[in-house]
Amino acid sequence: MKKINAKSPFGIFLFAIVPLVIILTYSGIRLDLTKEKRYTLSESTIKVLESVKKPLTVEVYLEGDFPASFKQLQGETKFMLEEFRKINSKIDFKFIDPLKSKIPADSLAAMGMQPSYLPDSKDGKFSQITIFPYAVIKYNKTGVSIPLIVQQTGIDADQQLTRSIEGLEYSLVSNIKNIAADKRKKVGILVNQDELSPDEFQGFVQLAMENYDAGPIIPKNQTELSLEDLPLLKQMSALVIAKPRKAFTDNEKVILDQYIMNGGKTLWMIDAVNAEMDTLTRSKKVMPFPIDINMTDFFFNYGIRINTALVKDVKKFALLKLVTGEVSGNPQFTSLPWPYFPLGIAENNNPITKNINPVKFEFPTSIDTLGGRKNIKTKVLFESSERTLLKQVPNYVDLKEIASVDSLGQMEKPSTPKIFAVALEGKFNSAYASRIERKSYPGFKAESPENKMIVIADGDIGRNKVIKGKPLPLGADMLTNEQFGNEQFLRNALDYLLDDSNLMELRNRNIEERLLDRHRIEEEKTNWQWLNLLLPLAVIGLIGGLFFWLRKKKFG
Repeated sequence: MKKINAKSPFGIFLFAIVPLVIILTYSGIRLDLTKEKRYTLSESTIKVLESVKKPLTVEVYLEGDFPASFKQLQGETKFMLEEFRKINSKIDFKFIDPLKSKIPADSLAAMGMQPSYLPDSKDGKFSQITIFPYAVIKYNKTGVSIPLIVQQTGIDADQQLTRSIEGLEYSLVSNIKNIAADKRKKVGILVNQDELSPDEFQGFVQLAMENYDAGPIIPKNQTELSLEDLPLLKQMSALVIAKPRKAFTDNEKVILDQYIMNGGKTLWMIDAVNAEMDTLTRSKKVMPFPIDINMTDFFFNYGIRINTALVKDVKKFALLKLVTGEVSGNPQFTSLPWPYFPLGIAENNNPITKNINPVKFEFPTSIDTLGGRKNIKTKVLFESSERTLLKQVPNYVDLKEIASVDSLGQMEKPSTPKIFAVALEGKFNSAYASRIERKSYPGFKAESPENKMIVIADGDIGRNKVIKGKPLPLGADMLTNEQFGNEQFLRNALDYLLDDSNLMELRNRNIEERLLDRHRIEEEKTNWQWLNLLLPLAVIGLIGGLFFWLRKKKFG
């Protein structure tokens, strides 16, 4: 028998590649050869998984008969959970078909799971498939449901699937981190400066309480923040200041300064101008005026300035539904462009704003980034389009401006894009390091550790609408039937501020879409069908003819 040369192509395949495939198959070792390393868990994820101390189960409701796109999501989810289980054997998972298991829809809804309905066609008959693309994480007698599909408008099904897969690792591991944490971080909501009312801020409080312990910070002396409030403030990992309308005192500014210098994170939603849509709707005309909350020097210390001119975006704006006529006594509504409600659309690769619906701002002003602040990095989160107008105040805002959206009015001027929201990170320096106020604060610190802050030039970004005494979901516009991304943006903002595991970077993961050319498929479908049918027959015929010829030559 002829020996096989180990250096020949067949020898290399037989003695090297085949054993390697067998070893990898039975050892469970997997090699990630993708360019974006989509099958490799991050170091942050591994640390979180290793910290799970008790049994944790992930129930995935992606089982059953559904389209191939959801089969792909099912496969990606299963693969990731298998990798999780390899890191920590206390983590287990199972896939459930809620319809086959006859789980009542009310029970699924109670867990926060809403059905998705997909069209299906078989043998010329059209039907509807019901699926629940959610996962439920159960740990230590508690549970949380998480959607596996990205809820984002304006994208097609393929993009939605790709972005869902991109965010899969973050969605799973961030919720595992929160549910398995020994102690939840605390978020304080300042209640002293005529901020948003409890009903108007209920949506934000609910989203904050999903992962954190959130509660009000009310000064003990009922007047202003003081040294008496320090013990409570020190317990707060983050402080939220939503639409303050009463000026901060100098003593309060020192308290807030030192809260930041001691590592406290802050989320600011600031109105620099008093302009309310409710008043404008009733009177058809309103005169906004500047609000002075005595914080100009405070923010200047961090390299930013909040301006008092209203921003009008005549390219990226929300619609306003107004009564424009009447038929037989019935009012006729029309949705019209309203440039005073610009939309924040993510145009940079920032994990806070990536893959969310447009964020709705209401009568925002703008933020100037002054620069020159040592050790502080400033990242722009949202800004207006290149077709921006500025309206100086005090000045009238009239509903009639809808008729001439992009024309210049009184005291208006064209401008370059304006910033609505920024994130600051780095080591902050105290504004009172060389001032006499430092002596009034025990244990005064002149510099903070690595810290973060988010400033938004709109106090209404976190306000949910209230109709007949009932708060609506944050970001929901019942008149135009739109769901804006305010809730997801503020959730991401809190997660960014309180992320000590660097998990937010997982939201920046990109998966390259390698999609087939559908137009070319339609054009060349018939040719490829005939090729697939005839080529195997031709190959078999060729091999048969060659065999017959060789046999005839040898024995004929």
